Amino acid sequence: MSQLKKGAFLSYITIILTNGIGLLLTPFMISKLGDSEYGLYTLIGSLIGYISVLDFGLNNTIIRFVAKYRAKQDRKSEENFLATSMLIYGVIAGIILIAGVALYMNIESVFEKLTAEELAKAKIMFAILILNLAITLPGGAFGAVCSAYEHFIFPRAVNIIKYVSRSMMIIGLLLYGGKSVSIVILDTVINIIVIAIDFYYVIKVLKVRFHLHHFNKPLIREIFSYSVWIFIFAIVGQFQWRAGQIILGVVSGTTAVAIYGVGIMLGTYYGAFSTAISGVFLPRATQMAVLDASRDELTSMMIRIGRFSLITLLMILGGFLLYGRQFVHLWIGDTYKNSWLIAIIIMFSYTLPLVQSFANSLLEAKSKFSFKAITYISLIVLGTAVGAYMIRFWGVIGLIVGSTSGWLLSQVIMNIYYYKVMHLDILRFFKELSSRLLPTFIVILALGYAVDFIPGANWFNLLIKISAFVCIFSLLMYKFGMNESELKIIKDSIPSFLRKK
Repeated sequence: MSQLKKGAFLSYITIILTNGIGLLLTPFMISKLGDSEYGLYTLIGSLIGYISVLDFGLNNTIIRFVAKYRAKQDRKSEENFLATSMLIYGVIAGIILIAGVALYMNIESVFEKLTAEELAKAKIMFAILILNLAITLPGGAFGAVCSAYEHFIFPRAVNIIKYVSRSMMIIGLLLYGGKSVSIVILDTVINIIVIAIDFYYVIKVLKVRFHLHHFNKPLIREIFSYSVWIFIFAIVGQFQWRAGQIILGVVSGTTAVAIYGVGIMLGTYYGAFSTAISGVFLPRATQMAVLDASRDELTSMMIRIGRFSLITLLMILGGFLLYGRQFVHLWIGDTYKNSWLIAIIIMFSYTLPLVQSFANSLLEAKSKFSFKAITYISLIVLGTAVGAYMIRFWGVIGLIVGSTSGWLLSQVIMNIYYYKVMHLDILRFFKELSSRLLPTFIVILALGYAVDFIPGANWFNLLIKISAFVCIFSLLMYKFGMNESELKIIKDSIPSFLRKK
């Protein structure tokens, strides 16, 4: 099995573990911290999220440039680029610390709704997380190098160990009376350890060298001309989900932030399953761009990745649409009932960009990311402003509807761009993407709706419904939804001793 397949497989294992552990940990954390402190923990995380974009898109830039130099077999340029990148990261770490100090001194004026006790905890968490960020953003460069070398197995295995260990330690901390500040300290220590491990792997195993052969000003301009748009798009990503939490923190208080935050968490968990596949394809997209792959080749790769992503997404979307309300009720109670609807709205609006993630990788590979960044930041800011206005009428639901409306309009514009400028065959993409999958999914939903009439409202009842839905989905998708090449991939992934003779 190739690094790509193993990397995608380990990404799924990581996502299943992290999401599963997250679903188990969230009600435990809420019960131990309380709605107010959990909302505070979420709020400060949102604020830090805005500062985290100050990596200026360098991680993706490293993947793209190193993959390009490897395709050209230009080792000297690769070494010089990596050394230059680390110098830039050093400057970024200083900027983060300066920005952090400025925000730390003004937290009181930003969050006037917080009590004196909440404000004191917020300042402590913020200070620790700023230090964490100044260390972990440069440290992320080593993971990016692994991706550029298409070595996905080791860093993903380390992340699996990291998440499992972190979860066990958080449970221990909370059982022995720890609070949100303790969790922030723990995360900082774990991140430093993981960075050290990744560094060792990059230097000792991959034999990568960071050597500044000469200070190349044109290279710095080239780096920033590419990364600035990744940076702007990262701002969009942070703004899209975290702006709502900041707005609610200002106008509604920490409980509303907690409800909204849980909905965002569930919605973004959905997207993570798709990125397990798409996340390993930026180096491949860069190589195809460098080698001038044809329109048909690029569209075919986009369809192939998109269909596999869509199959995974439809199973999650269908199950959550049918049984998610019961899950949220059992999971954390009726206080968070609106979290289910928030998550559903996000999932629907998330689906198209997730299945078109290869097109996004092509934009990065061909340095044509600026249009997408400008389009998204313009319309999502507008949508969030509409959502902020709609809070007065529909509360958190109005906020998420406004936020996602701008996003949906952005996707329409981007598909026109993919067709007109990127010369991808978008009509063929949609035709082959929906072929067999969507009709099969409609039948699955109808059968899944019938399953929902099984009497009961406890965890065992929910488990029966989900198990029945997964069986129905898997059987019908295998029989009627997948095409021949997808069936072959599924069959080839089955160990030989399990196959029929």
